[in-house]
Amino acid sequence: MSNASPNSTRPSSLAVCIAGLLVLAVAMGVGRFAFTPLLPLMIQTDSVDVAAGGWLATANYAGYLVGALTTGRLRLTPQRIGLVALAAIVVSTAAMGLASSLSIWLLLRFVAGAASAWALVSTSVWCLAWLTRLERSAGAGVLFAGVGAGIAFVGLYCWRASVASVSPDGLWQQLGAVALVSLLAAAALMPRALPIEAAPPQRAAAVAPSSATPWGLVICYGALGFGYILPATFLPVLARAVVHDPSVFGAAWPVFGAAAALSTLVASWFLGRVPRRRVLACSLGLMATGCLLPVLHLSALTVLVAAMLVGGTFMVATMAGMQEARDSTVGDPTQALGRMTAAFAIGQIAAPVLSSTLSGPTQGFGGLFIALVAGAVALLASAGWLMRADHKIKSPQPLLDPLREHMTR
Repeated sequence: MSNASPNSTRPSSLAVCIAGLLVLAVAMGVGRFAFTPLLPLMIQTDSVDVAAGGWLATANYAGYLVGALTTGRLRLTPQRIGLVALAAIVVSTAAMGLASSLSIWLLLRFVAGAASAWALVSTSVWCLAWLTRLERSAGAGVLFAGVGAGIAFVGLYCWRASVASVSPDGLWQQLGAVALVSLLAAAALMPRALPIEAAPPQRAAAVAPSSATPWGLVICYGALGFGYILPATFLPVLARAVVHDPSVFGAAWPVFGAAAALSTLVASWFLGRVPRRRVLACSLGLMATGCLLPVLHLSALTVLVAAMLVGGTFMVATMAGMQEARDSTVGDPTQALGRMTAAFAIGQIAAPVLSSTLSGPTQGFGGLFIALVAGAVALLASAGWLMRADHKIKSPQPLLDPLREHMTR
């Protein structure tokens, strides 16, 4: 559909939500996280070893950071950035199944990581803007459910394909084809322009130039990246240490993604009634609990509960954080959302480095457990700051508003 003139032709909120969902499903489910269920298959076929797998994951994280820092510098509309990003993911994913060199794989995973960040930031800009214009802010739950839906689909696809003895090379190419179909569908549904939003006078007057996204919020979002990536990466490893049924590991990633998708749909209802910073703070607190449970007692039950706590909160926190950053920014929010995404990427890189450094040559979980505790502390500190910040924003208003009204008479 064409929406070249946002004043004359308004897209439906359903088309906006589905287009955004498809972009994030490909960007995260394929560009970012397809490597997670594929890595065990690549190791099984001797394509890579564990060390090489770690370098490939790091290349993707580094690309994600670079993408977050450069999105605002791209001289394209947010919609076109998203489509270019998906095209890059299609090519880099399919090429993983055609190449056999580790150096080429590192480059391809770097490109996929950068494109994923471009897609996340740009889609958050145009989709949230249209949902606000259409007065359908709750549709953000559908938008960000795309991340969990993409993870669940790719995890289920890889699980069933591995049962059918499909090679990792074939899986990479098939996922590239799936990404291409999603790209075409998203392009057909996506509005071609941003809505023209006239800021209400009272909002413009209330927002000072210093109201750009506060660095405290950015740091909290970085703590989210630090705390989330540890359990998201190592919970399957911990599960393998206490559970010996191979079918459990195949199902773990789809379940993780399904929990993430459902959580955003449920949380979109709360975000209309509860301050976003409070939702973000509660999500970080629950995630911290998920980090600590396996440390306190490693068992199948604690690993399962930790997976549910982390899988059920990380996208809620992402959604609340991105919306809060957008609403805290005057004008084009691309730079603010890019800053948030960059902080997340830095935390996401720092956590595995800390865990590996503390672990050294040992085969135990000591270094990982220390890193998980550090992640939990960072998440709890961030939750405390967010709750205090939310209280400071709200508590002065009943006292100041009558005074301001009296002084202006």
